[in-house]
Amino acid sequence: MEKETERNMMTKFWKEHSKFATVEEMMLDSNAQELTQHELPEILSLLPSLASSDVLELGAGIGRYTRHLIGKARHVTAVDFMEKFVEKNRKNNSHLGNAEFIQADVTKLDFPKHSFDMVFSNWLLMYLSDQELKSLAEKLLMWLRPGGYLFFRESCFHQSGDCKRDFNPTLYRSPAYYNHLMTSVLQDESEKTEKKCYGFDMVVSKTVQTYVKVKNNQNQLCWLMQKVCRDVVQQHQGGFSTFQEFLDNQQYTRRGILRYEKMFGSGYVSTGGISTTKEFVDMVNLTAGQKVLDVGCGIGGGDFYMAKTFEVEVLGMDLSSNMVEIAMERAVKEKLPLVQFEVSDATKRTFPDSTFDVVYSRDTILHIRDKLDLFRKFYSWLKPGGKLLISDYCCGEKPWSPAFQDYVNQRGYILYTPQRYGQFLSEVGFSNVRAEDRTEQFIQVIKVELQRAVEMKEEFIQE
Repeated sequence: MEKETERNMMTKFWKEHSKFATVEEMMLDSNAQELTQHELPEILSLLPSLASSDVLELGAGIGRYTRHLIGKARHVTAVDFMEKFVEKNRKNNSHLGNAEFIQADVTKLDFPKHSFDMVFSNWLLMYLSDQELKSLAEKLLMWLRPGGYLFFRESCFHQSGDCKRDFNPTLYRSPAYYNHLMTSVLQDESEKTEKKCYGFDMVVSKTVQTYVKVKNNQNQLCWLMQKVCRDVVQQHQGGFSTFQEFLDNQQYTRRGILRYEKMFGSGYVSTGGISTTKEFVDMVNLTAGQKVLDVGCGIGGGDFYMAKTFEVEVLGMDLSSNMVEIAMERAVKEKLPLVQFEVSDATKRTFPDSTFDVVYSRDTILHIRDKLDLFRKFYSWLKPGGKLLISDYCCGEKPWSPAFQDYVNQRGYILYTPQRYGQFLSEVGFSNVRAEDRTEQFIQVIKVELQRAVEMKEEFIQE
């Protein structure tokens, strides 16, 4: 009975806001035309290639995105709750290509297993209860083919549109809620001879910059996730099903992040803090107006330093949603429009060629297995003459001591010598490669930090 009441309330809400099937009604915003002009290219740029793809669009509305999806995909199935929206979408876009238009309640929708290569959803999940959302997430995983993608976009924390509402049944969840739910659902697709389980891995989660620029609103977020195999043997440290889950629940809990920061200085979660940041940033000779990609940005200390000191645009990416949320909160507080942050997996992320002047990464690449493939990405993302700076934990030549081998296995690190790093970079096309062993420098840094830890022991424990 309670579930029926919720759906009735949602139906009533959207009947009230779909009388004329306009873009202003659909977006619940009087500024919908301007927002659409800037938002459409931004959202579409985040999608993977849709060539030869079957796409399911949920919450299609009057077809703001449908017409663009039809132009890129093999087939589009556009679904919406409101009949007037569906009618307008069909009228405006059915002639453009191979598409089907369905009026249906998404909670009652069903498709055969492995029907689609991508599911695209724009402002839908916030109109579902927690249980309805979990049930839909499980269905989406089943409907997608292995390797397929899920894109969704939601308003978080509070409403974004300026439309007057007599009542508002929308659920404005936190980004962390969506992160946890979507990465925790599983689909058993085992066969007689082979056990297989699938889940969603994060590709990217970020704020919609159109809303930041036009409305100073940081709470419009979008996600791109991929359906991947989750075999038991592939579980990460501590039995976590994804590396992101391990980071957020063990290595970089919000409390743990504050402990790191207490040790290494405000804004930093790794050895060296601001002192090594200044030294390494100086090596890439930043100039005002350049674009920097920071892979493994942590809580953003280095990004804030680069933006404030050199007036460069910085995109910080990290797989830990806890660290990115803290970085985003501080960017808003410090009013730094030159700095953006996103939760993303660098091995899955894509950017157009020649996007950045500098790629910068501190103590992150040790977590990534296929370093050669990642360095190829860096090379393509950099403009001609662009610079790459990486600091990372490395190793000596094998054989290693049993104790060190056990430590590496326990942490899940993939380590190489500095010389091998240099060879990787040369192999993918970088020139003027310098691979320096900074072990002695960091031993001294750690000694200083250890002394500081001893001096503030009681304060650290109390806090």
